[in-house]
Amino acid sequence: KISERNPILKMYDADIRSMDAASKGARSWMPPEVGSGFFMTPYNTKMWKSDGMGQPGMGQFMFSVQQMFPNPGKLNAESRYMRAMSSIEKERKNYSLNELYSEAKKNYYEWMMYKRKLKILEQDEKLLNFMIASAELLYKNGMGKISAYYKAKAALGNVENMRVMLESEIQQKRITLNTLIYRDKQQALEIDTVYVIKDYSGLLLDTTTFINSRSDIKAVEKNIQLTYLQAKVEKAKLRPEFGIKYDHAVAFGDLPLQYSLMGMMKIPFAPWASKMYKANIESIKWKTESLTQQKAMMINEAQGMATSMLIEFEAKKKQVKLFEDNIIPALKKNYQTMQLGYEQNTEELFMLFDAWETLNMAQLDYIDQLRQLLLIQSEYEKLLEIK
Repeated sequence: KISERNPILKMYDADIRSMDAASKGARSWMPPEVGSGFFMTPYNTKMWKSDGMGQPGMGQFMFSVQQMFPNPGKLNAESRYMRAMSSIEKERKNYSLNELYSEAKKNYYEWMMYKRKLKILEQDEKLLNFMIASAELLYKNGMGKISAYYKAKAALGNVENMRVMLESEIQQKRITLNTLIYRDKQQALEIDTVYVIKDYSGLLLDTTTFINSRSDIKAVEKNIQLTYLQAKVEKAKLRPEFGIKYDHAVAFGDLPLQYSLMGMMKIPFAPWASKMYKANIESIKWKTESLTQQKAMMINEAQGMATSMLIEFEAKKKQVKLFEDNIIPALKKNYQTMQLGYEQNTEELFMLFDAWETLNMAQLDYIDQLRQLLLIQSEYEKLLEIK
């Protein structure tokens, strides 16, 4: 839906079509020039007519047409240059699309984790209500301390506070995703809660990987190719161009009809005329060098970021696995043991509360760690433009 409806991408599509449309005129000729007027005509109109004694009249009315024929090599060079311009915009569009996809992934993963936290809060609310009801009963019978009761009441308030915050965050994520899809911001939208932690440890992070995957690097590469084509256009401008000029004269008096037919040639390679073209070629050469270094810089930075991010990604996976395999199961067993002891009147309520609080904090911490892992994965996929 993002690729179909987002206005940023439609803007790029319009720019691409604009450039493609402009390229169709690259092989156009210069327009013909026409003219008409008096040629070698005396100011004295009496001299226009024959005197009847063998002296013809003077002056002519001239019709003129002129056409220059462009050099085919120049036309071909300009056509290739114009057609190549839109290729850069296509890569920029792909880069923007990747940015939008990444933004959608991040909001999706965060929404997913907030939903998981809400489920934990639902369980917390049930457990705290059980503790509060139990503490009230024991206190009335003089068998319990009131301190644990107030701690449970405060914790219940914190649970409600966190629920309000999470529901607000989910609303914001819904608005963001609807904005990316370009539809009504408050329109209903639900997400699946299935996620996949991917394995990128075997991915080769060499120069070729980034050149083939990164649209911004491809755009620079296309720009380099464009400078070569631009240089060819400037070199083609140094080639001569030919033209033809035809004049038709209607003479006054008894003079016959006359014409003039001339061939013309532009000589742009003349030393005093070629300085501009040669300067442009030199300028393009240094622009190409600048773009080449920019490309190398981008690849170098991307390689460094990807290598660092992959290390962080693998470390975060280990942390999440420790929570899943060791920390959460152990704390759950601890809580279950305390709950059983409390039900059998061998443990105090505050001990049960502490066991719950420790487990709850670990579960929320685990979801935060998982959220960070998914965001790192999303950022890594953004860096390598993995869909």
